[in-house]
Amino acid sequence: MTLLLVTGTSTGVGKTVVTAALAAVAVAAGRSVAVCKPAQTGVAVGEAGDLEDIRRLSGVEDLTELARYPDPLAPDTAARRSGLPPLNLAQVVAAVRELDARSGVTLVEGAGGLLVGLGAGGFTLLDVARELSAPVVIVAAAGLGTLNHSALTVHALAAAGVECAGLIVGSWPQRPDLASECNVEDLPRVTGVDVVGSVPEGAGGLDHLTFVASAVEWFDKSWVAQHF
Repeated sequence: MTLLLVTGTSTGVGKTVVTAALAAVAVAAGRSVAVCKPAQTGVAVGEAGDLEDIRRLSGVEDLTELARYPDPLAPDTAARRSGLPPLNLAQVVAAVRELDARSGVTLVEGAGGLLVGLGAGGFTLLDVARELSAPVVIVAAAGLGTLNHSALTVHALAAAGVECAGLIVGSWPQRPDLASECNVEDLPRVTGVDVVGSVPEGAGGLDHLTFVASAVEWFDKSWVAQHF
């Protein structure tokens, strides 16, 4: 069984599309795939959330969302404001373990960055990873600021004794500027972690068949073979 957690250096860096791409690659490798989004915020009941995007792009149907809050905030804050029950760490860990027991590959997409509070007591995806002894991939932006944000996230994982399985650029621009071109070379030097994939800007707008056919080209093939 393969268990992989997906976090970002911040919100809006492309975690959902990267998670969908990883799911598509795992399916192409012949693995059964489950995806968990512990907390969805900023989406009302009945509206399509991140998991629906993952379904649409990757075709994966084994999808689990544990909590949903209407305000576009950190899940612990959104739960408090809405009066809805917050998640707790044991609940998330148990749900992921159940998925992992039945699936060849289980992907867990966090909310915002690594240290965003997911629920009661302010537990984070870092706490989930530590409890599960699971590796984490970091989705990073391409442009200015990504070196610092990525290094801080890698250092937080290392300090907690959690494996970083690689960096993935979540939205590689169609016309990369100088900073982006330099960053993709500097990220491994600054963080000590390899860039193992790069998803092109606009990939989330592709149709299912094009997305699935293209996704296998977005990741380092030896990294894919190692993990999937």
